[in-house]
Parts: sequence; structure tokens; C-alpha cells
Amino acid sequence: MAEGEGQQTRDRGFDLRARLDERERRGLKRSLDTAESAAPRTRFDGDERLVFASNNYLGLATDDRVQAAATEAAREVGAGAGASRLVTGDTTAHRALERELADTKGTDRALVFSSGYAANVSTLTALSPDVVFSDELNHASIIDGCRMADADTLVYDHCDPADLRRRLDRRAREADDDESWLVVTDSVFSMDGDVAPLADLCDVAAEYGTWLMVDEAHATGLYEDGGGVVQREGLGDRVDVQMGTLSKALASQGGYVAASEPLVEHLVNAARSFVFSTGLAPPAAAAAREALGIARESDRRDRLWENVARLREGLAGMGYEVRGETQILPVVVGDAADAMALDDALRERGVLAPGIRPPTVPEGTSRVRVAPMATHTAEDIEHCLAAFRAAGEEVGLL
Repeated sequence: MAEGEGQQTRDRGFDLRARLDERERRGLKRSLDTAESAAPRTRFDGDERLVFASNNYLGLATDDRVQAAATEAAREVGAGAGASRLVTGDTTAHRALERELADTKGTDRALVFSSGYAANVSTLTALSPDVVFSDELNHASIIDGCRMADADTLVYDHCDPADLRRRLDRRAREADDDESWLVVTDSVFSMDGDVAPLADLCDVAAEYGTWLMVDEAHATGLYEDGGGVVQREGLGDRVDVQMGTLSKALASQGGYVAASEPLVEHLVNAARSFVFSTGLAPPAAAAAREALGIARESDRRDRLWENVARLREGLAGMGYEVRGETQILPVVVGDAADAMALDDALRERGVLAPGIRPPTVPEGTSRVRVAPMATHTAEDIEHCLAAFRAAGEEVGLL
């Protein structure tokens, strides 16, 4: 009998319907709602809502100047880069943006990627550290980058320099002298709206001779001269790798790394998502550069922080628990069902602010995440607060 003859064929494929049904059972299945625009007020599948769920913090995604910059780049350079930047895809739009980013972040050079996710994963894998010390609430792209780098990843307690020091000290007593170490943290944490104690982390990193990498995804463009928390704290010369995105306050698409000349040159040669991907679309690069210029020179940041303060005061005054200290306002309600009920009740009142539940956040800390924009009007803020009051009373949270 020939090999395999008479054997019953087995189905070695994937039961995706069962996986989706399991997500449905656990209340975790999500779907796409189509928005007509990135404006503060827009329609989702026909229903108009005020959007308090966007990372378009400065409201620049619909700004005429940013859109004009993208249009001009498409006309002058092209709609796409056409190839990896190491082949033919390195354009004047990329170089101009990178010069502005390096100037803003106070570094030798900057390098842009197709996304912030790609920037994090590629930087971690290109550095290939032996050990990564990672904050327990770091973004998924950092977690995946550590896995792909095949690093020995040691997770320290959230925003806790003392726990980081303990773990570094323990490793120092066990490790070979030639191990390479990297401490990685977000600066602003996207689900809690809190800020890493960067000065203390710099002190600990310096004490043990390890590099420090800071992800400024939710901070870039929001502080003095368009910088992030690193710039606000005056720590640019103490942070080895500054990473961020172009897709949040800078209202475009892509990610960047700002660092020393040798590090950026190493990434040009060793960062796989840079080497083997078509360059960032020139219109996206031009839009981000224009948005960065506006962030550095206009009052958009002041208007954002005014809206944040009004919302925080109003929500806390109603009795909600509002965490964090940034433009991200997590309204913690605890129970997952209560958070999703509040989400639904807000939608019914024309406000989109998403419910967040486990596994995205720890059990017992489900929340509604509120993210205002600089372009929300005073009337928009009052509408949001009124919706939270009525929805909270309906759901039984107030």
C-alpha cells in the first residue's frame, strides 16, 4: 500500500467561526463602525455623535493646512513612496519631516516608519538586547517587540523605579558582565492617562549602566515646542531612544525614532520593518511635518489642556472616579457590564466614549475612556458632561 493510502484525511485548517463564537460568548467580539470624518462631531453609520474617543488630540486631522500639505506632497512627490527607502523610496518629504522631528526632540537624527507599532518592534529587534526591563502596562507593540527580539524580559511594577532597581540589582548579581540591558517605558500610558516617573527612571538606568527607551506615542506634540514628556522634563540628553507616533497629535500616519547618529544609522541597516517595507507615504510625511509645525507654534496645546481641565473637574464633581493626569481621562466604574452600559447610554445621548474592559484593563477596573480634542467647543464639553450625568443616573452609577 502506498504511503498514506487508505488514511482518512484530517481537517487541519482553522475553525474561525468557533473562535468568533467564543469571543461573542465572553462579550469581547467587536465590529467596525464607519465614521464619515475625523472631526469632533461626525456620523457613524448615519448617527451623528460627538467624538470623545479619538487620539486626534489637537484636532489637526481635518485642519486645512495639514490637508493642503498632504495634497501638495501627493502632487509633487507622489501618493506613495514606491519602494523601500533603501531602494528608491527615500524622498524629500521624509527627510524634511525627520529634520523637524530631530530638532523637536533634540537629537542627532530621526527615522520614520510606516507605523508606531513597526517603529517599536523594529527598534527592539534591531537592538537585540539580552535583557529588557519593561513596565507592566507598556503598549502591546513593546510587548511584541520584546518577544520578537527574543530578549529575557523582566517586567517591573507599573511606574515603580524602586521595583525596577530591585530587578536590576538582582540581575546584576546573576548576569554576565557583557549582557546588554534596555529599560523600556511609555511616557503617557494610554489606558490610565498617567505619566512615567522619567527622571527617576533615568537615575536608575544610569546607576546600572543600562539604556533607556521611552515611547512618547501619547505625548508627542502636546508639550512645549511640540515635544513630549521627555522635553517637558528636560531629559533629552538622558534618554537613549525616543520613540513616538505621527498618528495621534500629529494627525497623520506612521512612527518615528529620534536618537543618536549611530543608532539611527544602525536602524537604517538593521530594522526589518524599515528595510523591507515601502517607505511611509509622502503625503503622510508632509501632513505630519505640517502638524508638528502647528503644534510647535500655535495655541492648540493650550486649548486642549483647557478642555481637559473642564472635563476632569466636571466629571469628578459628579462623583465619577477620574484617573490620570493627562489628556486621557479614564472614568473608572469597576464592573465590565456597568462600563459597557455607560458606553451604550452615552451613545444614545450622542457621545462616543468607549467602554474598556478586561483583558485590556485589569479585572475590577473597567472604565470609559474620555479623550477630548483641542477643537471641541465649550458647548461640546457641556454636552459631554450633561450626557455623563444623565447616562450615569440611568445606569445607576450616580
